Amino acid sequence: MLRLGAQRLRGLPLPSLPLRGSPGRPRSACSRQGEENPPSSAETRWKDKAETVIIGGGCIGVSLAYHLAKAGMKDVVLLEKSELTAGSTWHAAGLTTYFHPGINLKKIHYASIKLYEKLEEETGQVVGFHQPGSIRIATTPVRVDEFKYQMTRTGWHATEQYIIGPEKIQEMFPLLNMNKILAGLYNPGDGHIDPYSLTMALASGARKYGALLKYPAPVTSLKPRSDGTWDVETPQGSMRANRIVNAAGLWAREVGKMVGLEHPLIPVQHQYVVTSTIPEVKALKRELPVLRDLEGSYYLRQERDGLLFGPYESQEKMKVQDAWVTNGVPPGFGKELFESDLDRIMEHVEAAMEMVPVLKKADIINIVNGPITYSPDILPMVGPHQGVRNYWVAIGFGYGIIHAGGVGKYLSDWILHGEPPFDLIELDPNRYGKWTTTQYTEAKARESYGFNNIVGYPKEERFAGRPTQRVSGLYKTLESKCSMGFHAGWEQPHWFYKPGQDTQYRPSFRRTNWFEPVGSEYKQVMQKVGVIDLSPFGKFNVKGQDSVRLLDHLFANVIPKVGFTNISHMLTPKGRVYAELTVSHQTPGEFLLITGSGSELHDLRWIEEEAVNGGYNVEIKNITDELGVLGVAGPHARKVLQKLTTEDLSDDVFKFLQTKSLKVSDIPVTAIRISYTGELGWELYHRREDSAALYDAIMNAGQEEGIDNFGTYAMNVLRLEKAFRAWGSEMNCDTNPLEAGLEYFIKLNKPADFIGKQALKQIKAKGLKRRLVCLTLATDDVDPEGNESIWYDGKVVGNTTSGSYSYSIQKSLAFAYVPVELSKVGQQVEVELLGKNYLASIIQEPLVLTEPTRNRLWKKSGKDKI
Repeated sequence: MLRLGAQRLRGLPLPSLPLRGSPGRPRSACSRQGEENPPSSAETRWKDKAETVIIGGGCIGVSLAYHLAKAGMKDVVLLEKSELTAGSTWHAAGLTTYFHPGINLKKIHYASIKLYEKLEEETGQVVGFHQPGSIRIATTPVRVDEFKYQMTRTGWHATEQYIIGPEKIQEMFPLLNMNKILAGLYNPGDGHIDPYSLTMALASGARKYGALLKYPAPVTSLKPRSDGTWDVETPQGSMRANRIVNAAGLWAREVGKMVGLEHPLIPVQHQYVVTSTIPEVKALKRELPVLRDLEGSYYLRQERDGLLFGPYESQEKMKVQDAWVTNGVPPGFGKELFESDLDRIMEHVEAAMEMVPVLKKADIINIVNGPITYSPDILPMVGPHQGVRNYWVAIGFGYGIIHAGGVGKYLSDWILHGEPPFDLIELDPNRYGKWTTTQYTEAKARESYGFNNIVGYPKEERFAGRPTQRVSGLYKTLESKCSMGFHAGWEQPHWFYKPGQDTQYRPSFRRTNWFEPVGSEYKQVMQKVGVIDLSPFGKFNVKGQDSVRLLDHLFANVIPKVGFTNISHMLTPKGRVYAELTVSHQTPGEFLLITGSGSELHDLRWIEEEAVNGGYNVEIKNITDELGVLGVAGPHARKVLQKLTTEDLSDDVFKFLQTKSLKVSDIPVTAIRISYTGELGWELYHRREDSAALYDAIMNAGQEEGIDNFGTYAMNVLRLEKAFRAWGSEMNCDTNPLEAGLEYFIKLNKPADFIGKQALKQIKAKGLKRRLVCLTLATDDVDPEGNESIWYDGKVVGNTTSGSYSYSIQKSLAFAYVPVELSKVGQQVEVELLGKNYLASIIQEPLVLTEPTRNRLWKKSGKDKI
C-alpha cells in the first residue's frame, strides 16, 4: 500500500504475483485468462524446406513472419520453443512512443505505431491500443535545452512533437505536482498496447498470409551447408532453410552458440508497479497521457482506473541475471517472473509519489519483475551477421513492443530487396566484435540501464567497461594527455589538454571546455605539423586471381594503378551509398582497403558476401587489429618525416594519393600520401606493436618544427572546411552519391557493371530533388552538430548532416541537404539550434582549398596569384 507513505512502505508485505490467470493481473502482464497449460499451435503441417526460418515467437519474430508473408514470400516458418510471447513479450509494460533521441530509430517507432493503428481492422483481433499521447517532463534548465535540441532533430521527420508549458501540462495531466515543472516534450499519438494481444494479432495476420507458426518446436541444432543453406533440427524433424533469423529474445545467446557466435547480450530485471483503482483517476473524463519523469527516472501511465509506473534504477542498484549468461536460461522458463524487490526501486517510488501525490494513498496490487535482454549500448541488433552466411538476427530488444512493427517491416524489406530500406547502422549486429567480452557486456548493460533517462548530450561518452582489449600501441602514451573517445572498441584521442586547462569530461549543448584546445590543435595542423592516432580504421587485405574484377564490381570508382590510392564507394542496387573506402593498390592484384572504425564489419560483410555470391577467387583478410596507423599532417609534415627515411618524399617523387612501402626510423611502414585534414600529410600503416616507437621517433624529429598532437575533433573541423564528406553523415544508405556531391568518384562510363550503376543512371536521368550544400552561420555559443532542421519561408525544408565551429572564419560551418531550387551559392536559409533559428548562407565549397589544390595552383599561376 502506498497510502501510508514511502518511508513506512519498506516493512509492509506485498501480495505475491501468480504466474498466469490472475483476474487482478494488469492487462500488460497477462496471458489468456484461465489458461492452465501452454498452448500448441493448431498447425499439424510440417515443411521440409523453407525460404526463411524465424527462431522465436515473441513480438519481434512474429512481426517479421507477418511482414514477410504479407509481402508475398512463400514458405515462411516460425519456430517457437514453448508458446508465443514467452520470455519477455508477455509481461512487458507495452509502451509505444514516436520519440527516440536518435534519428533513424524514429522511423522504426513511426512504422510500428502506424501498423498498430490498423492491425485490429486488418486482422479482426483486438490489440488494446491506447493513444493518449505522452509527456516528458523537464524540471531543470538543462533538460529544457535537451528538449530544444530534440525538437530541431525531429522537425524534418513525420513525427509530431511539441514543447509545451506548465499550464498545458497541468491541463493534460491534472494530478501532477507542478512545483518543479518547467516544460514538457509532448508527442500526440503515443500510448500503450497490450503485448499479448498485439502478438496474437500479428500471428493471425502471418497465418492469413501463409506463414507457418509452429510451437512448441525448440530448435536443437543449426547446421550450415556448403551452398549457404541451413539444416534446422527440432524434435519434430529437420527443415532445410535458405536463411535463418535469430529472434529468440532471452534465448538468443543459445541460438548464437549453435552457429559459433557469442552475441553480447545479457538479461536484466525490470520492475513495474500496478495500483488498484484510484478515485481521482477514475473520476477523469479522459485517459491520462503517459508520463516520463526524466529526473525521477520512471515512466507512469494509466492502467484501467489505477496507475502503472516503472523505474530504471541506477547501475549500482539494478540487477543483472548474470547466471543466465554463464549457465543459460533455466530449462522450462517461459512465463515466469522474479520475486519483486521494492527496496531496489524505493527512491523512484518516492519521486513518483512526489510528482503524482495521489500515489501516496494508492494500494499496490502487483509488482511485475521480469527479464528483458540488453545489449551493451541498449540498442538491438538487427540484420545479417558477418562471418556466417545467411544468418540474420533481430535480438537484444530492451523495448521490443515499440520496435516490433517497424523492425519486422525493415528486416522484411531488406531480406526481399537485398539492401536495407534506410540507414540504420546503429542497429548493425556487426558493430560488436571479438573485443566485446562478457565482462564488457555486463558493465555496459548496467550503465545503459541506469542511464535510461540521463540527459542526452551531443558528443556523449560513456565510460563503463573501458578500455577494452582493443587499444592502440599509443594508449598508455597518450591517455593522460587527452580526452579519449570510444570507437568500435578502440580508444582514440578526441582532444588534447595542456597544463592548467580543464581536463574533465563536460558535455554540453553549447561550447564547452574542449572549444579552445581544439582551436589550438586546428592551428597546429594549419601552421606547423600535427600527429594523430588513426589506428581504429578498419583495414582489409584483398588479393587473388579475381581481386581486380571483384573490386571493379564493388566500387563505382576505377581501380587505382599499382602504387596509387583512391577514394571509392560501394553502392547498393538502388544506387545508395553503402560505404566509402580508401583503396590502395599495393602490388599487382593485392589491395589495402581502409574504412572508418564504425563500419569495419559492416563493410567486410558486404565485400565477403559479394565475393562468395559471385564466385570470385580471392582471399579477404581483416587486418584491423594487426596494424596501427599514425597520421602526420601540416605544412612541415614532409620536413619532419624526411629526417627519418631515405625515401625521397618530395612532391614530384611521392605524389598525392601515392602509396609506398618504406622505413621510417627503421620501422617498416606502408605510407599513403593522403590526409583527411586536407593538408600535406601521410598515413603510416605499421605493425601495432611498433606504434609507440614510431610515434616517439616522429615527435623527437619534429621538435624544431614545433610538432604536437591533435585529435578527431580538430580533424573534423579541418575536413569540413575542405568540404570532405563523411560516411554516416553526408552519405549513407539514405543518400545517393550524386546528391551528396560525389560525382568525381563515380565513373558511370567505366566498363564494369558495378553494383548500383544502372540505378544511378536512372537517378541521373530523372534529376535530383535535393543537394548537399555548405552553410556558414553566425551563432551565439552553440554550433551545429548535424541532423538539425533547415527552415525557409516558415517551413522545414531540409536538414544538416554535420557541423562545427570554423576557426578560420570564426563562424559556424555545416553541411546540409536542401531542395535543388534552394541550393545555389548565396541562398539564405535558417538553421534551428536550441530553439532559435539562425540565418545561414550557402557558400561556394570548399571554404579552404586543400593542400594539393593550393600546390597545383601555385605551380600553375605563381605564388602571388593564389
